[in-house]
Amino acid sequence: MRPTGEHRGVSGPALELRDLSVSFATERGRLQVLDGISFSVPGGRTLALVGESGCGKSVASLAVMGLLPPSATVEGAIRLEGREIAELPKEERRKLRGADLAMIFQEPMTSLNPAFTAGEQVAEALRLHQGLDRARAHEAAVAMLESVRIPEAARRARQYPHQLSGGMRQRVMIAMALACRPRVLIADEPTTALDVTVQAQILSLLDDLRAGTGTSVLLITHDLGVVADHADEVVVMYAGRVAESGPTAQVLARPQHPYTVGLLGAAPRLDGPRGTRLATVEGTVPDLANPPEGCRFKTRCPFRIAICDTRPPLHEVGPGHRSACHRAPLDQILEAA
Repeated sequence: MRPTGEHRGVSGPALELRDLSVSFATERGRLQVLDGISFSVPGGRTLALVGESGCGKSVASLAVMGLLPPSATVEGAIRLEGREIAELPKEERRKLRGADLAMIFQEPMTSLNPAFTAGEQVAEALRLHQGLDRARAHEAAVAMLESVRIPEAARRARQYPHQLSGGMRQRVMIAMALACRPRVLIADEPTTALDVTVQAQILSLLDDLRAGTGTSVLLITHDLGVVADHADEVVVMYAGRVAESGPTAQVLARPQHPYTVGLLGAAPRLDGPRGTRLATVEGTVPDLANPPEGCRFKTRCPFRIAICDTRPPLHEVGPGHRSACHRAPLDQILEAA
């Protein structure tokens, strides 16, 4: 087992994506789902990837894990602690999964194998990547279930997924993902199917485990409240591109892309006047088979001007804060609006 609370002596980002593009072969031709996205996950910290359904968040995570189907074409760089992994042979990528890269999927009931007990599924990673025998792997698996706060862990380890609640199944998934102390953990909408109370418990658990192991977390979500409470940095995606990125507090307090402004305006607030209608982002997400030229948000943007027909670069608008908007910084525009 790796020492807890350490970043293994590696400086720089734990995970780095540079100009990553992913397309799929379809009956309509090649579908460009990711179009040159770049971001990095700092060592021992949490970066949230935000955007509405279909923007490419999950495709990005599957590209990192090497789990895209054969119809996918991947271009660009994926680096794990400085090591390029996008071009590694399949067998080498498989060895990384579970040991150095791990993922918590959206729905644990369909991700867990119904034919094996919870303990067996956690122990499998320990036997495969750390060479433990069955007895030692089972003992370590029970300890992992205890670490994710499953009560009566020894008894629960002998139960099958259908015998566990949704919250417990998600905890089993987390135990599986963290069993080998990975360098990077990808959590893809890890609380989607859970009620609010259990959601808070799971997210708090992830925070505690990250702090204890030094594992970096890529948190994929559409919930800006979760981002505000649990992410150090945030990347906002729109239609396969990065719209805005930066420190969470800065992006949420001073958004510099019209799409981010729209997302924040549409978030319900408890401190507003009763009866206040939520703002909406007008229009619909563009068809990625035939996206608009230039800025992909321009058809929905209230601040659109002629230059928006050209693709905006992702440029600095503050310390570590970048926006892909020709008109950013937006402060004077938002004040006037």
